[in-house]
Amino acid sequence: MRRDIHSIVNQYIKRFNSRNPFDIAKYLNIQIQIGPLGSRCGYYMYLKKHRCIFLNEDLSEEEMNLVMSHELGHAVLHRKQNCYFIRNYTLFLDSKIEQEANIFAADLLIDDELLREAKERNYTDAQLARLACCDPALVKLRLRQRR
Repeated sequence: MRRDIHSIVNQYIKRFNSRNPFDIAKYLNIQIQIGPLGSRCGYYMYLKKHRCIFLNEDLSEEEMNLVMSHELGHAVLHRKQNCYFIRNYTLFLDSKIEQEANIFAADLLIDDELLREAKERNYTDAQLARLACCDPALVKLRLRQRR
């Protein structure tokens, strides 16, 4: 499934000429709502034939991109399932759909060129995470999936 997700992500990047999860969601006519969600970071819902992503307004820009990419993964890969993203847990859950959404997010946010550059320059995972403006756990997932 990993190769399929990578192919799907690349198709969207080429089709919409963007890695921005908000742009891709807009092109796919996915509704995005940002507001107070309490302890939740975000979630995806399929409501009456409409795909909707809800994001917590309290997230930093980096967290917002990560959560949006993850939820976009659900919207693309798990269209009719309702999914919830809870900070500090979802990146480590073993459920198949959560792992698939994490792989989607990692592929979307961290491109192959950046990985090649990091390898050539012997960047640490932490340096790569800062360069990619994303969570170090996502970098580790992306590197693990690339092997």
